[in-house]
Amino acid sequence: MKKDKELVMENPSRNEEEEDDDYDNQRAAAFPSSTRNASSKYDFVKVKVWLGDNADHYYVLSRFLLSRMLTVTKIPNHVAIKIALELKKLLIDNSLLDVSQSDLEANLFKLMERRGYGEEYINRYKMMTRFHHQRVPLVILVCGTACVGKSTIATQLAQRLNLPNVLQTGMVYELLRTATDAPLASSPVWARDFSSSEELITEFCRECWIVRKGLAGDLKKAMKDGKPIIIEGMHLDPSIYLMDDENKLSTALPTIDKEKSLENDINGREVENDSSTEYGNQAKNDSSHQEGRSGEMVSAVDGVADDLKSLDIGETVKDSEADKAPSVKREKSGPEPIIVPIILKMADFDHKALLEEWISTRSCEKYPIKDKDKLISNLKTIQDYLCSFKSQGLTVINISATTFPQTLDWLHNYLLQCIEQGTSSIALMNLRRACITIWHMWLRTGY
Repeated sequence: MKKDKELVMENPSRNEEEEDDDYDNQRAAAFPSSTRNASSKYDFVKVKVWLGDNADHYYVLSRFLLSRMLTVTKIPNHVAIKIALELKKLLIDNSLLDVSQSDLEANLFKLMERRGYGEEYINRYKMMTRFHHQRVPLVILVCGTACVGKSTIATQLAQRLNLPNVLQTGMVYELLRTATDAPLASSPVWARDFSSSEELITEFCRECWIVRKGLAGDLKKAMKDGKPIIIEGMHLDPSIYLMDDENKLSTALPTIDKEKSLENDINGREVENDSSTEYGNQAKNDSSHQEGRSGEMVSAVDGVADDLKSLDIGETVKDSEADKAPSVKREKSGPEPIIVPIILKMADFDHKALLEEWISTRSCEKYPIKDKDKLISNLKTIQDYLCSFKSQGLTVINISATTFPQTLDWLHNYLLQCIEQGTSSIALMNLRRACITIWHMWLRTGY
């Protein structure tokens, strides 16, 4: 095995670079739907990367996996692919088929700097490496009603952050609804008639609780294995996932001004926090109405946990501490999970138009109420309930087609900050444990 091989990199000739780019372009044209299918002649040669102090374990360098890791650091996908190819070319052309992890990263970081992705991106790469090595459980909740972009956001974030596990609550809901002795009604909660908005929210939370119990197995496995998971869907009540620790959210998420950060990221200049100017102006004009509405919804949030305790959803809830937050807590010896709830909303005018089209495509379904305005009103009530968690520190994002790429970039950066703070807190916890151990040894031995 060859160690301590940091290479002096010369600028490749244009002929060599163009030859490999042409090869990749030809492959990309043949397989336009899959980046992974784009290969190079260098992929036929294996490079072993050795791990550990004694170099007793190795893995085979994958250009695809390396490019995905670079994409996580916010390097554009097409640039990440080129950097991964350059690194493998560099190693193979210099006959370095056995390298240490440190040597690999040293050469990778030089290539990143040459492309203009320096310290900021290198630090992100190191942070994500620590995150995966520490096996920190990460749970991202993408909440919201219909037609606000939950599935699109979840899919895009999964691709950007290289997170393979995306769960949809809609699938779990349908499985539970059609099961024998199902504790769910045959029609969705927003399509039923209720005497008050409080009754609607209580029933919505009850169904969210049932879906939460249906997700218990997947969440338990994610916590045990230290794997990240994204959950998206209409049946997500953030309070249920954070009920085990009322202060977990404020301590787990970065202490940043999310509204100002998002508005600066989207426009970089002067703009309202909302993603559409029309919605921002509406929020200003109706501020007094919104304050009153927010007060109502916050009171609903505060009262919903008490209401849930008295509900019978097939299993005893009110007296079981385990059922209050099943599988959320990890074993004491493992790292605390990072739970990041994200609530999506949309400008009223745009959202209503999308909802009307969405409801019209489901006209064949048997709804207890046929009034389209009532259906939209119920969905609006649920959306207001979810957005009321903003007062408790949760992130509420305004989705707009005109600013969608910028919003996605902001969410990517925000999640990286959440991961960084989570890994930093674990490092601090390990340092405290080490200090306590040393202190105890000193007390016993005197030196």
